[in-house]
Amino acid sequence: MLILKKEFFEKIVNQSKRESPNEACGILAGKGQIVEKVYEMTNVDKSPSSFFMDAKEQLKAIKEIRSLGLEMLGIYHSHIASPAYPSAKDIELAFYPEVSYVIVSLKDKDNPQIRSFKIKEGIISEEELRII
Repeated sequence: MLILKKEFFEKIVNQSKRESPNEACGILAGKGQIVEKVYEMTNVDKSPSSFFMDAKEQLKAIKEIRSLGLEMLGIYHSHIASPAYPSAKDIELAFYPEVSYVIVSLKDKDNPQIRSFKIKEGIISEEELRII
């Protein structure tokens, strides 16, 4: 399970809408199952169907996460026109089996869908995502 405050959910959705028609991406940090900080990243792919985080921003975020005594709990990104479910490319690039992969779908822009998954060795399992 991953627990996301409503304000963080709104932040991720707003970033996703701002970045549209390209995918948005970022890092979720916290302790245990609770997200305490959201790091918006630049999608250097600038693509509506893929994302790749800016390496310098990613390194800076990871260093800050460690200095705050937090952990990287998840990686999030948006799907502009498809459901909130990992694509073949998402599965291929899921290098961190211990983190959650959160996907926001803007297929229905007025009613964004958000789901969370664990991806380990190509196997997808959905986990509960609780918004509080």
